[in-house]
Amino acid sequence: MGLSPLIFGCQGSSLSAAERRFFANAQPFGFILFSRNLETPKQIRKLCTELRTAVGWHAPVLIDQEGGRVSRLGAPHWFEFLPALDQAAAPQSERLFWLRGRLIAENLRSCGIDSNCAPLGDIAQPDTHGVLKNRCYGRALSAVVTHARALHQGLRHGGVSGVLKHIPGHGRGTLDSHLDLPRVQADRGSLEKHDFEAFRQLNTVEMGMTAHLVFEDIDPNHPATHSVAMIDIIRKHVGFNGLLMTDDISMEALSGPLDLRARRAQSAGCDIILHCNGQMDQMQLLAGNIYGMDEASQMRAAQVLAQRPEVQPVDIQQVKAEFDALLGEIR
Repeated sequence: MGLSPLIFGCQGSSLSAAERRFFANAQPFGFILFSRNLETPKQIRKLCTELRTAVGWHAPVLIDQEGGRVSRLGAPHWFEFLPALDQAAAPQSERLFWLRGRLIAENLRSCGIDSNCAPLGDIAQPDTHGVLKNRCYGRALSAVVTHARALHQGLRHGGVSGVLKHIPGHGRGTLDSHLDLPRVQADRGSLEKHDFEAFRQLNTVEMGMTAHLVFEDIDPNHPATHSVAMIDIIRKHVGFNGLLMTDDISMEALSGPLDLRARRAQSAGCDIILHCNGQMDQMQLLAGNIYGMDEASQMRAAQVLAQRPEVQPVDIQQVKAEFDALLGEIR
């Protein structure tokens, strides 16, 4: 395919000439947008066009639009949502998660964004760190799987591909992996029956994102993103055969120089390196110092692109009205 195994951010609401030149040469697999890039629907559509024009093809553009606290798009232009864990308490929660996914997809596609870093398969625990807890889709395995599957189906109905996170489970993390490296002490058997099982039941989502945390009983020396043993579990026990990207490679849970972090992730078995901050010097370092996609990664990337969903038409105001009516039952 000739694509680099990279997903990059950019600095502002439009591309600079230097960014255009860099992306044209680097040929990343895709891009990811953050609040610094987002102003209005018209501006975002233009930015998405600029990104795709720079690389010369219709590259995936991703975003973290979970709803709740992790929402890059909000009022007045876009729909807003309760934290997922609050919504999970609703009587008709499965339908609500489908509607949530469909509404999010409507907002994203209207702006030119075609991939969302959702659903989550993490199971909320009593001591789950606050950076994640109310973003989870439930406190029980069955609820998380049901809700994640529904939201993913809603996204795809609206023409948006999903990214399952954080494989193989971040719910036991008691530290914020943006700042520290969480360590999980649960034994492998318990993890396989509970945390990993959620992801096993969700393993058909087209893309996935690794968790930056250590599972002591399996590989005490490496976070999952850098662990051959953990990626082996993701591929074989969890059965995830989709395109596997890292969580943001610049998060402080990982250690070492940025390019070494990326090569470690590739050597462990990650297909794609995610780098979010848009800093040119860091992007240049990564582009010049990573391995190319191997044949298996190329095949997974090609499959994701071939299976990008088409928008299924709906009356979006009816969808929103149904969502609001069902949500009213828990207010």
